[in-house]
Amino acid sequence: MPNNNINVQQQSGYRQYDVLQKILFQASPTTSHLLNVQFSTSSDIPRYDRLTEVDGKGNLKQAEWYYGPQERWLAAYTFATQGKGWLENLRVTAAYQSVEESRHNRGFGKSLRQNRFEHVDIFTLNADASRLLGEHELRYGLEGSNHEVSSNAHGIHIDTGEQQPLDTRYPSGGSDMRTAAAYFTHTWEIGPRWILSDGIRLSRVALNADFSRDKAFFPFPFQEVQQKNTAVNGNLGLVFQPGREWRLAAVASSGFRAPNVDDLGKVFESVPGQLIVPNPDLKPEFTYNAELSIGKTVAQSVRVEGVGFYTWYRDAITTQPFLFQGQPTIEYNGQTSVVTANVNANRAYIYGFSGSLSADVTQAFRITSTLTYTYGRLQAEPGEMPLDHIPPVFGKTSFFLTLPKFRSEFFVQYNGWKRLKDYNPVGEDNLQYATPEGVPAWFTLNLRTAYQLHPRVQLQAALENILDRFYRVYASGVSAPGRNLVLTVRGNF
Repeated sequence: MPNNNINVQQQSGYRQYDVLQKILFQASPTTSHLLNVQFSTSSDIPRYDRLTEVDGKGNLKQAEWYYGPQERWLAAYTFATQGKGWLENLRVTAAYQSVEESRHNRGFGKSLRQNRFEHVDIFTLNADASRLLGEHELRYGLEGSNHEVSSNAHGIHIDTGEQQPLDTRYPSGGSDMRTAAAYFTHTWEIGPRWILSDGIRLSRVALNADFSRDKAFFPFPFQEVQQKNTAVNGNLGLVFQPGREWRLAAVASSGFRAPNVDDLGKVFESVPGQLIVPNPDLKPEFTYNAELSIGKTVAQSVRVEGVGFYTWYRDAITTQPFLFQGQPTIEYNGQTSVVTANVNANRAYIYGFSGSLSADVTQAFRITSTLTYTYGRLQAEPGEMPLDHIPPVFGKTSFFLTLPKFRSEFFVQYNGWKRLKDYNPVGEDNLQYATPEGVPAWFTLNLRTAYQLHPRVQLQAALENILDRFYRVYASGVSAPGRNLVLTVRGNF
């Protein structure tokens, strides 16, 4: 059916319900017990972007494409105490999460609806403590987690109700990922001008994925994938404050990310005509980072700061063309799709800068502004290729007015162009939803206000995208909201 109003994105809305409850028991002035329980669920969530796709003849590709209700439970208990010795400010948290989600799609004019279901159980345990020794502040802790993933699927013919087997998104035999880590950080106020910070972290990650039940749909040449990865990472930073007006800081650090179940085990049509398949040879990626910042305060009322950063990747995890049974294409969902997989690139790098300005014009009027630019490239044959997930230049400028009972913020948010030449051709940044020149630059004008009607009652109002600008955030398949009014009443008793 035709859409009578092109500014209304039909089948893009959904409902979500959240219930949160925290109970704090202060057993003594130094000991507390906190119970945090959360529940979240939703209606079906349509994939507006997939529903707008057409084939080469202008015909719709999908009749249905939606997420089923996303249901999440969380229960967390935290014990905190101000102990003695090496257990000062001890904090221990044990938590359990249960997450369920599903994906459902049916081709236009087809009777088979595909249904894929995922369930994840997550168990975590964290213990942190800190201690002050003169000018030295020590922080240390342990953490562990266990993620168990189950995935199943079936197809159903909507005209007859007949069910049939279907390939799963993740290994149908189940997957699990276990992590353990220990860390230690140290901050030393060497003097009034110098501060030294350093830290070290030991990480252990184990993953198991069972593909033995997936042979009917994808005859993978492996039954299961097991990985165990260990890494030691650290950081070293130095702050120099020659006076009240200047602040200089330098930081060097390393990072580590082991492949997770999503990286290594999924079969997923990331974009139409492009299928991601598992790669059992995927290895962890490592980063080496350097950051330099400089800040200056002028006349005790204006603060200017700039930060530059550079990150070098080793064995960067990125999506690239791949072969399945020696072939670069595969038949999937009734069409020929290019085979891709997450692989380790030899080298990649990201660099950029951010700047900020804060000025107290008067006691009641203040201005702040930030701007961030990022550039990332993958070094591959025959030349460099853009990394995906790199945002265009973006920033925000705010004007604050603070009176005895009234507060307001008028702000401008803005994004620069994301040109086609800056897209990874096989990445997951939804290149197909961009214009022929990329994603245009945009800005919005916004206003937030608050009035203290009573010592216990506050009224708030916000008007977002005042000019009702039409724009789309980079990598999104849905255009952003138009003019939006939010009214809030806050009370305490």
